[in-house]
Amino acid sequence: MDNITLAITDDDALIVSLLEAYLSNCEDMDVLFTARSGEELFSLLSTAAIIPQILLLDLRMDGMDGIEVTQRLKTEFAYIRVIVVSSHYQKSFMGFMLKTGVSAFLPKGISPAELVHVIRTVNKQGYYFKEDQLDVLREQIPAKAPRPVLEQEELLSEREIEVLRLICQQKTAKEIGDTLFINQRTAEGHKNNLFAKTGAKNIAGLVIYAIQHNIIKVNELPIIS
Repeated sequence: MDNITLAITDDDALIVSLLEAYLSNCEDMDVLFTARSGEELFSLLSTAAIIPQILLLDLRMDGMDGIEVTQRLKTEFAYIRVIVVSSHYQKSFMGFMLKTGVSAFLPKGISPAELVHVIRTVNKQGYYFKEDQLDVLREQIPAKAPRPVLEQEELLSEREIEVLRLICQQKTAKEIGDTLFINQRTAEGHKNNLFAKTGAKNIAGLVIYAIQHNIIKVNELPIIS
């Protein structure tokens, strides 16, 4: 299996060097490059031979801040999964972070071992929620995201709803195929249709859609310890 490719963007040189050293020692991870600002990140991405799968990103930086970085990534590098690790972590930011396309939102006080666990989870499943973050989402999403009215032809099929529920339960395309007795390629096709029909940009977006449309309840989502 190929290693998880990473990039780190943070204006704290010590944090960057410590993270790079620690993660480079993980046998299944490769740190491709580090950047001290959003501007430097996009300069490196524009010439990189390999684009990282996951970006570890700080929020508060001189020049382009982390929020601006995530917004630009959605346009230019939407397939990069972003894990925000910030000293400005607040649970109340969770809904906004997910809306911008962030796959995980973590405090800088997180232990290195837990960070590695989060990276592996995001690489496999596309998102990572802590239990207290789910509690915040339960409060935020119903209040701030009214259910849209869809035309009949835009509604999800019964099979797509089954696939969406399994995605929310952290099942891979292979596991979805095994559960529904379809091949992996068909499962991937259903997932692509879900992205197209819902307008979601990533797995976290699909989860939010499923919660908003009562396809799955927040308390049914698996808790990652």
